[in-house]
Amino acid sequence: MKYKQIKPKKIYEEVAEALHEAIRNGQLKPGDKLNSVEQLAENFQVGRSAIREALSALKAMGLIEMKQGEGTYVRQFEAENITFPLSTAMLMNKEDVKNLLEVRKIIEVGAASVAASKRSAESLEQMKAALEEMKVSNGNEELGEKSDMEFHLALAGATQNPLVSNLLLHVSDLMQETMRETRRLLLFSKWTTTEKLYEEHVEIYQAVVKQDGEKARKAMLTHLNNVEKILQEYFEDKD
Repeated sequence: MKYKQIKPKKIYEEVAEALHEAIRNGQLKPGDKLNSVEQLAENFQVGRSAIREALSALKAMGLIEMKQGEGTYVRQFEAENITFPLSTAMLMNKEDVKNLLEVRKIIEVGAASVAASKRSAESLEQMKAALEEMKVSNGNEELGEKSDMEFHLALAGATQNPLVSNLLLHVSDLMQETMRETRRLLLFSKWTTTEKLYEEHVEIYQAVVKQDGEKARKAMLTHLNNVEKILQEYFEDKD
């Protein structure tokens, strides 16, 4: 029988684990200020260098932040910190793009239903403004893509859930970065296609106005299925 070697933990790793556990179990809460390096070193009975290394490890994990002249704090959760590096978009293949489309569908179909029940007058106004811009885009790919994005972000905002808005923003950014001009040319250069897209967006908007969650959900699913079909046909032609 082979035995797995147990590597002794370094002192700073033990300190980092202890602080991590204190954050996880709520002893240290978001916004709490940690003791000074000197005080922590005394509390843990270790050297200051071990404390500094432990704090650096927790900072790299995004659990604490060091404010110049103020001290070290447990970080607050911020929805906008959920990100996908756009630089990774160049690594995506056809299957990855398919998965990305599926993620967008999962987010937005649910978002449409929630938006119908929680939308505000302001979010409806934003969606309406995007629709009006979309209507006059008339083959202007850049304007069509811009207004399309504004509509979907306004709908996500109507859920009043910043996580939904932020997730959709990053997924859409990845889509645009991955496909660059392809998506714009396929969806917004032909009037027949843009007219159909406009009508699909109007259906979603009307369902949200009427606070009909089920209709909004179905309208969004139909719209995203059509977009997916157009993009998939393009990829199949390239193979």
